[in-house]
Amino acid sequence: MSKKPQIIFMPHANIQYSQLDPARRAWVCENCYRPLFELVRDGDYRIAFEASGRTLEVMHDEAPAVLDLLSGLIHEGKIEPIGSPFIHVMLTNIPPEIGIDTLRHGLDAWEKYTGVRPETGWNPECGWAGWLPDAYLEAGFKSLVMDADSFFLSFPEIREATGLKYDVQGHSNKNHLFKIEEYIKDKPEFLRYLTNPSVAPNGLKMIFRSDCMANPMLWYLMGATEGMRKDPVSLDEIREMFLKWQPRIAKSGSFIMPYAEDAEYIGSSAYFYVKQFNQARFFEPEPASVNRFRELLDMAKEVGYELSTPAEVIRSAETVIENDLIENIENGVAWHGGTAKAWANTSYSRILDPVCRSIFDGVTALRKHLGNTPELEKAMKAVTSAYVSDSRWPPLPTSPGRFNVRETLDDLYLANRMLEEAMAKGGIAEKRAIYSAPLMLTQIKLIEQILMEQKYFGE
Repeated sequence: MSKKPQIIFMPHANIQYSQLDPARRAWVCENCYRPLFELVRDGDYRIAFEASGRTLEVMHDEAPAVLDLLSGLIHEGKIEPIGSPFIHVMLTNIPPEIGIDTLRHGLDAWEKYTGVRPETGWNPECGWAGWLPDAYLEAGFKSLVMDADSFFLSFPEIREATGLKYDVQGHSNKNHLFKIEEYIKDKPEFLRYLTNPSVAPNGLKMIFRSDCMANPMLWYLMGATEGMRKDPVSLDEIREMFLKWQPRIAKSGSFIMPYAEDAEYIGSSAYFYVKQFNQARFFEPEPASVNRFRELLDMAKEVGYELSTPAEVIRSAETVIENDLIENIENGVAWHGGTAKAWANTSYSRILDPVCRSIFDGVTALRKHLGNTPELEKAMKAVTSAYVSDSRWPPLPTSPGRFNVRETLDDLYLANRMLEEAMAKGGIAEKRAIYSAPLMLTQIKLIEQILMEQKYFGE
C-alpha cells in the first residue's frame, strides 16, 4: 500500500493586527484561538500554529486558560509550535541586527510561556531579502516556511506566463495567483518545490506554502461572495481541489502545505472585508468559520491525506532539494504576490521609519560607550516594537487603526526616555554628540502631531 500524502495546516496568530483595537485582543484570544485549540484537542487532528512572542505574552496576561490549552496540545504532540519575531515586523524593512534580536526574543517567549523552543520559523508577510536565511539560522531556527508564489515568480518563464508584475504601490495579486498553479500543474520540475523540503546553501531547511490552495479555503471559511461570485465556495470545491493535488504529489514528492493563513479568520472575519473590498469591517464574529475549518481538516483526511507538521515532513522526507534558487527571489517582495516595499512606502512608514532608525542608531552608538545596560536593552525592545508592521499598513484608501499608530508613538517615547536614562546613569548625559534625547523628543512630538491629526479609515 502506498504511503498517504502528508498535508500541513498552519494558522498563524498576530495580536498586533492592524485595526484590532487593543481592548479587543482578549476577545480574539477567546473567540479565535480558544475554539481552534479546542477543535484540535477534541478531534483526531495535528496542525502547526505560529504566534509572535507578543501574541503569547498577551495570551498569558489576558487569556491564560487559552495559553494553557496551547501549551498542553504542544506537549501532547498535536500542535507543532512555529516561531517568529517577538514583534510582528516586516523583517526586510528593518536593520538586520534588530531582526535577529527579535527572532531570538520570539523563541525565548515560546520557551518562557510553553516550555518548548520551536525549530521551525515563520517570516511575517513572507517579505524577502537575501540575508534572511542566515538570520533565521543565527537566531536558532533549523527550518523556515517559505512563500512559493514569490519563489515561482522569480522564474522568468512563470512571470511571463502569468503576466503578474510587482509594484511597491500594489497591495497584492492574491486573487490572481491561481495563474501560477495553472502553469505548473503538469510540470513536476516546479511542483517538486511544493511537495519536497528544500535546503538553502547555508543549511537552513525550507518548506513552501502557496496561495493557490489557501485563498479558496479562506473564502470557504468566510462563506463570502460579496459580488465576486454567485455562490460561496463549497465543500465540494474544496474536495475537488484536494483530489486534483494528489496525483501531482505522487509524481513529484510527499506532501503539500495548502493552508498558512491568519488564525484570526477562525472565529472572526479579521481583516477579510478590508483586504478584499476596502470595507471598514474589522474582526466581526464568524463562529461558523470554526466548524468550516474543522470541515477542511476532515475533508483532507477523508480523501486520503495524513495531517502533519513542518518538522515532521522534513524528518520523514526521502528527498530534500538543494536549493540555491532562493537567491533569485526578488529583494523586497512579499506573499500574496505583493511587496514588502509596499509596507515601506505608506505615508505612515515614511514618517515613522526615519525616527525609528535614528533611535536605533542611538542604541548602537551608546552601546559602544556603555555596553549593553538594562536601559539600552529596554530601548532596543521598545524601538523594535515601534517597527511593528501593522502601524504602517495598509495604504490608502484604507489605513491602520489610530490605536496601532498610537502604540508605535508610545514605544518611541519609551525608547528615547531609556536612552536618556542610560546616558545619565553612565555619566555621559552631557555628551549629546553621541545622542541627544531632548532633540529627539521634539522630533517624536512633531510626528505625533502629524500622525494624530490625520483621519483614519473607519473613523
